[in-house]
Parts: sequence; structure tokens; C-alpha cells
Amino acid sequence: MGALDGIKVLDLSRLFPGPYCSMILADLGADVLRIEDRRFEGEGPGMPTVMRNKRHMTLNLKHPRGLEILRRMAREADVLLEGFRPGVCDKLGIGYAPMKELNERLIYCSVTGYGQDGPYKNMVGHDINYLSFGGVLGLTGESGRKPVIPPIQVADMAAGGMYAAIGILAALFVRQSTGKGQYIDISMLDGVVAMLPFPASLLWGLGKTPGRGDTLLSGRYPCYSVYETKDGEYVSIGALEPRFWKELCTKLGREDFIPHQFDEGEKRREIFSFLEKTFRGKTRDEWMEELEALDVCVGKVLHLEEAFKDPQVVHRQMITEFNDPKKGKMNLLSSPLKMSGTPPAIRRGPAAFGEHTEEVLREMGFSADEIRQMKKEGVV
Repeated sequence: MGALDGIKVLDLSRLFPGPYCSMILADLGADVLRIEDRRFEGEGPGMPTVMRNKRHMTLNLKHPRGLEILRRMAREADVLLEGFRPGVCDKLGIGYAPMKELNERLIYCSVTGYGQDGPYKNMVGHDINYLSFGGVLGLTGESGRKPVIPPIQVADMAAGGMYAAIGILAALFVRQSTGKGQYIDISMLDGVVAMLPFPASLLWGLGKTPGRGDTLLSGRYPCYSVYETKDGEYVSIGALEPRFWKELCTKLGREDFIPHQFDEGEKRREIFSFLEKTFRGKTRDEWMEELEALDVCVGKVLHLEEAFKDPQVVHRQMITEFNDPKKGKMNLLSSPLKMSGTPPAIRRGPAAFGEHTEEVLREMGFSADEIRQMKKEGVV
């Protein structure tokens, strides 16, 4: 039994943030049904890990009968998750107000780029745009060079999907005492801005406008940087605290560098030059053997395939080999939540588009003839 066993989720979202949120809920045991119009086939995220543990059906929400089917399901659902542009669900007649009339216990969560109100609400966008407006992209990269685009969707997953899951879980908790659901408005730009406590503290606390590649955590100082090794690989050093910096300097025989950890002048360039030359003297693995037992904060910069085979990642079982009855063996990323009583689990592989349409309709009491007729009419 999962932590959310018995919770029914209708997921109308299509792209990445919503399905990432519903994956978290599904891993925790929720019964998640993804619902998409047949015309969107082939336009989803195409990421098997995100589609696991869910069922998938097709439904035309522009058809009166399709809307009625959704309304019937909403009467019994706990959560409805959608990612359309603001106002779309209202035009379809499935916004929060009419859904609340059907089921006052329903928790209704909308995930959009800029939220349900404000001057940007109708703008289209992607992860790169939310990071841009939120100030994160402007801080990412090296000083004097153009911003660097992160290789993972930070806004989609963390600012969108994770915050949506947190909001839904909180609303489920409140509903236990009130008996009522509520509306949750998730903006990915809001989420990005909320993840800026460190840059904000520099701006508001120290009166310093952070620049790209010019802060404590972006490579300005030798104690927190990346260094190339003899074999063309890299190691990361994160010796921020003085005790870690002292340990590294002592190990390298340069105790004279200890008091100059955050030097802003020539000494900083001297330390950088020394460390760059020193780390190029041995391979990445040789440096790890020398430093990993010390209080230095060191890490190997791994390629993706190496990261998936890293002994710590393997030990923590972060890659699951799942045997799908139809697709065979596949690798899926595991849930990072380690819970002693109700651990998340991968119960089913990623569903094919519309795979469970007939199954869901049969559960609702529709006959084979009715289902065939709905297909003919373009309802499903």
C-alpha cells in the first residue's frame, strides 16, 4: 500500500510539468488516469519514466459526450490536474467552479508558465523562458560570456511539477479536517523566483547585484570550482567552509593559501593557477582516491552513463529495471523518496497512448456497443 493508496487523480496535462507531478503522486500509490485528446498523439514528453504507474485514455473534451464522461469521473475523483492556458478549461465548461459544484471535495490544480493572472498569463513559454524571466538564466554560466542553458528542465520539474505535487499533498491533508477541496494555481515563473533565496540575500542583504559567474557558488573563488584532470576529465571542489579549505590546502602542501580563501586580488588568480596546474597532474580517479576520505568536498564530474552506474547511485537503487509484460525489460529512474512504512513503487510501466480507454469506459459501465459508437463519433 502506498501513501496515497485510494486517491484518484485525473491528469489532463499534456507536456512535462503536469505529468511529472502526476508521476510523483502515482509513485506514492495514487490511481492516476491520464486523459488526452486523440489529436495530440505523438506530442507528449516521450519520457518513459514520467509515464509510469499510470493509465492512459483518449477523450475528446470538445464533444458533449466526452465532457459528460469527464464530469462523471470528476464526481468520484480526488484530484484534477490540468496544464492548459488560462481560461481554456472555463471555455470547455470544466473549470474549477463547475467541477466544484459536482464534487466539493475535488482538489483542482492548474500548472501554467505564468499563472492564472498578471500581464504574462496568456504568453506561451518553455523552461528556458521561465528561467529567463526568473533571473536564473542570467546568473548561469561564466562571467563575460552568454548565459548557459541547463541540460535539465529545472522550471518544469522543480518549479512546476514538484510545487504542484506539494500543493496537492497539502490540500489533501487539509481536506481530512474540512471535507472540502480547493483550487491550486501553480506558476512555473513563481516557482523559479521562489528558488532564489541565495541570490536574493546577496541583493537585499549585502546590496550586491549578483553577476553571471561572479558569486560564491558560481565559480568565482578557487575553493568552489571545477578543475580539469590529466585524463581530460574533471573534478569538482566545494571546499566552502574554512575547515574544508584548510584540509585541501594542507593536503596539497600550500598552507599559505588558507587565509586567502576568498581573496579578491592577485592571490585569487595565483591560487586558481596553482590548482589548475596541480589537478592536471593526476587523473580524475587518482584524485578521488586521494581526496575522498578527507573533509574536502570533492566529486567526480561523471558522464551520464557513468552516473547511472556510480556505486552510490546503484546502492540507493535509483535505477529500476522494470519488466513490462508488453514491452519487456526497461530501465526507469526510481523515486528518490525513501519511506520506511509506505515506500513508493513502480507498479506498471509507461502506458501507450490511449491504452486503457476501453478498460476505463467498461469500468464506468459502458457496453461494447456504446464504446464502438463513441469511437465512431470521435468521442474517444
